[in-house]
Amino acid sequence: MSGYWPWVAFGIAVAVLLVLDLVVINRGEKEFSVREALGWSGFWIALSFAFAGVIWMWLGAAEAKEFIAAYLVEKSLSVDNIFVFLLVFTALGIHPAHQHKVLFWGIFGAIVFRLLFILGGLALLERFSWTMYVFGALLIYTAVRMWRTESASVAPDTNPLVKFAERHLSFDFGYKGHAFWFRKNRRLLFTPLMLAVLAIESADLVFAVDSVPAVLAISRHPFIAFTSNVCAILGLRALYFALAGCINRFAYLHYGLAVILGFVGIKMLLADFYHLPTVIALGVIAAALAASIAVSVLRTRRVGCQVAPVMLEEESLVTVPSRSIAPTDD
Repeated sequence: MSGYWPWVAFGIAVAVLLVLDLVVINRGEKEFSVREALGWSGFWIALSFAFAGVIWMWLGAAEAKEFIAAYLVEKSLSVDNIFVFLLVFTALGIHPAHQHKVLFWGIFGAIVFRLLFILGGLALLERFSWTMYVFGALLIYTAVRMWRTESASVAPDTNPLVKFAERHLSFDFGYKGHAFWFRKNRRLLFTPLMLAVLAIESADLVFAVDSVPAVLAISRHPFIAFTSNVCAILGLRALYFALAGCINRFAYLHYGLAVILGFVGIKMLLADFYHLPTVIALGVIAAALAASIAVSVLRTRRVGCQVAPVMLEEESLVTVPSRSIAPTDD
């Protein structure tokens, strides 16, 4: 692929979709029903596979398979993001009508940071080939850790970014509007929505340490690696609203994610000695994901979904007490 026009075209398309999402889909900051969220989640997935078809016709079957495999890896790992979203919103009492706005800006920042992470990772692999073994070992370590625990451990209460914001910025936790900041008596005050964005952004940076090497283990093509990440991230908001109340039904999904991370880690370690066909990698990833979801659904079929998550006081992500932020018309 030569030139910058594919990147420009993709960037314009993403910008249009983001504007559509913010201005049209979420107009009036309404609450999403599960049915509506499932519909939009299906739309983003269908759009991603349609883009894979474009890559197939444009670059070839091998690149399209790499895109799909990388997309599935990033999509499956995003379940951990959903868990963190739940914790953040519950800890800060963010009303469902405002959650989409917080996720929009959090994910917008995630797209920018993913681009930097992917380009930086590719530069390291190009300049220092031995970093491939470091990435592979990191993925295997993460897989073992994930197999032993139910989900990735992220503690925003100890995150430097969140702690810095709480210490050096002025927050009004009694604010009941939808802005990220406002002025009161000539003093700039930030709202819980801003703290939620910072918590989500910092959590995504932690997850990127695992997910970006996993994607680079599948494809070293910058455009394929980045677009597969972005396509998975774009559908994350709809996936959150679709699965947030039923996240307790995916009790065994972390085993499938551990298998996927371990597999791509081993694939990365053996890359210099054996090239595993992409179609086999795609099959292993899809099988591990499907099996873990099937087992989770079957084993938890008597577990119901809840409208809103329940969090114990000691599970709070931040040092401030949970407060309800009701939507307003202002």
